[in-house]
Amino acid sequence: MMHGFIPPHRYYAYLSWTDVQEMPDKENVVLIQPLGAIEQHGPHLPLAVDSAIATGVLGHALETLDPAIPAYALPPQYVGKSNEHCHFPGTLMLSAETLGRVLTETAESLYQSGFRKLVFANAHGGQPQVLDIVARDLHQRFPDFWIFPFFIWNVEHRVADWLSPKELAEGIHAGDAETSLLLSLLPDTVKMNNAVAEYPDQRLKDGLISLEGKLPVSWVTRDISRSGVIGDATAANPEKGDRILTDLAQGWVTALTAVHHFQAGPSDPKPID
Repeated sequence: MMHGFIPPHRYYAYLSWTDVQEMPDKENVVLIQPLGAIEQHGPHLPLAVDSAIATGVLGHALETLDPAIPAYALPPQYVGKSNEHCHFPGTLMLSAETLGRVLTETAESLYQSGFRKLVFANAHGGQPQVLDIVARDLHQRFPDFWIFPFFIWNVEHRVADWLSPKELAEGIHAGDAETSLLLSLLPDTVKMNNAVAEYPDQRLKDGLISLEGKLPVSWVTRDISRSGVIGDATAANPEKGDRILTDLAQGWVTALTAVHHFQAGPSDPKPID
């Protein structure tokens, strides 16, 4: 079925146009756009990792969200801005401009239908900056339209309890956490016999300049990994994945509840002298 991990009663595309027309208090209905990627995740994981995590975590959160909170997941945006993985076969890519336009025009359609709260539930680390720009530009054009560009891993969670210090510091792609989650969500797609541990070249770990720190350098995956893995996939197991999934889902329940109750103060801009 189309809804995948999303509970069918929370899947926006299963609504009729009259359901949308008659929906009460649309200004406080929470719509969620899952965003992932179709890109390489090493020799052991499927291309769909980020998309599976976005929809899987969100689906589990929507299963336990208070039924009184109106919240619906939009059809997932599976293909994202993945050009950092372009040298590995199988990766699909959209430009920042194309992804931004798709999200903008989708949001415009939702605004026209009367909705005023949209969450980007993004699980791909290569595109948060695009989502930030889209969110700000939409709100600037439509002051009563609130966009929440959330990263799937940025909700409250205890994932650090189950990862090694080295993995926490350096495991940013296809390592322990993502592999464990896929062993929980889509175990038949994981080839643990192909799992490897590979961390970035020492030159890109030490000193002032870093991959994703305060003073980052531009990089693509082939600069730092031969396998496509940046972390330790061999440490993963399904039990850990179950714990991470439950923990992240609870964090998303808290975040979606906060979005539903979010009320901005009145806008009263003051001219700059």
